[in-house]
Amino acid sequence: MSLFVATLLTGLALIAWGLLFFRSNAKTRTRALGLLRSQMAAYVLFGLAALWFLSHVAQLGKADFGDYKMILLAIFGLTAAAAFFCTPDFLAVRGLAGLILLSAGPLLGAAYMQYDEPQRLLLVTLVYVLIIAAMFLGTMPYLLRDFFEWLWSQPKRLKVFGGAFMAYGAVLVVTSFTY
Repeated sequence: MSLFVATLLTGLALIAWGLLFFRSNAKTRTRALGLLRSQMAAYVLFGLAALWFLSHVAQLGKADFGDYKMILLAIFGLTAAAAFFCTPDFLAVRGLAGLILLSAGPLLGAAYMQYDEPQRLLLVTLVYVLIIAAMFLGTMPYLLRDFFEWLWSQPKRLKVFGGAFMAYGAVLVVTSFTY
């Protein structure tokens, strides 16, 4: 993925995410809080994260435990399948955290060794902030529920939160055209 595409897509995703919060209402709040424990969202988000991770394991070379590739695929595949039965609570949040962590690789890879483009740090900084947030949410998924409850307790917070995401997304979109 090129740095232009990575920055542009991230900026557009931030604008869409921010718009969702900026124009939020009671129905959006109900859906957001319901999504956290939704079994369908867990199947989609955690399932996609598990499949993406397993595809990485399937591509391991000799130097990266390649001799044990099939064993690792079986262990991680069974663990992902067992998660649906043993730890179904907030599995959608964990899946979202996994997708964020897995998507960080291509985004950081696009900016790797691009030293002549210092504005790439706008993307890189955001990705590292998202990595930290994903690690917290993956280990303590109830924090997202608590954050949503805090966020929706005052409508002004939603506007500020959504506006900040839209503004940073717009900065990334504009920045993508400067490469």
